[in-house]
Amino acid sequence: MSVWSAKNRSALRARATSNPEDRPILLPPTLISVVRTLKVHAGILGASVAALWAVFAVDTLLGGALQHYGVVPRTIEGLRGIVLAPFLHGSLSHLSANTASLLVLGWLVLLRDPRHFWIVAMLAMFGGGVVAWLLGAGNSVHIGASGVIFGFLGFLIFAGWYARSFGSILLSIVVSVLWGGLVFGVLPGEPGISWQEHLGGFAGGVLAARWFSPGRRIISG
Repeated sequence: MSVWSAKNRSALRARATSNPEDRPILLPPTLISVVRTLKVHAGILGASVAALWAVFAVDTLLGGALQHYGVVPRTIEGLRGIVLAPFLHGSLSHLSANTASLLVLGWLVLLRDPRHFWIVAMLAMFGGGVVAWLLGAGNSVHIGASGVIFGFLGFLIFAGWYARSFGSILLSIVVSVLWGGLVFGVLPGEPGISWQEHLGGFAGGVLAARWFSPGRRIISG
């Protein structure tokens, strides 16, 4: 009985695999890799945007009380804003504009290498916060993710120059053509806009591009 069952099962499996309609659909390895990569990108961007909107919802319920945790120039308590300010936004339009820019420029950074995303973001956050703390007007509060966005912009524009590869240069050219006008945001202009945060964030992005350049040499003494 057991021998007959084993043979029967083998015959059934043979018939099943011989029928093309019963065979499992196998995706090409390249397509599987692309799908996995896009899932990683979606997860990173989704988590980042969700954090911004969650903080905004809480701040709205508290009547804007969290906005005092932004960067307050040349004050000890204002130093905490270097880390907290990018998560704070003054209005729905402010948050919506930064969300759109974060999704587009952040995804372009991820296309280069997902490992670069968080380091570029942290350098931009630090650069934007420090410059705002040093150069910002007294009794002002600097909030918003604009510094991180300008960091992504600076990284994407200069990464091609440092990498010297065709793909990187092409991406830098596209970003420069489409978003190069944003660079003027690092200059003093419209009141109420933190050009200091933009400037520091942009510098942080350029520094990240230099850091990740393949030709960088480490010399030990």
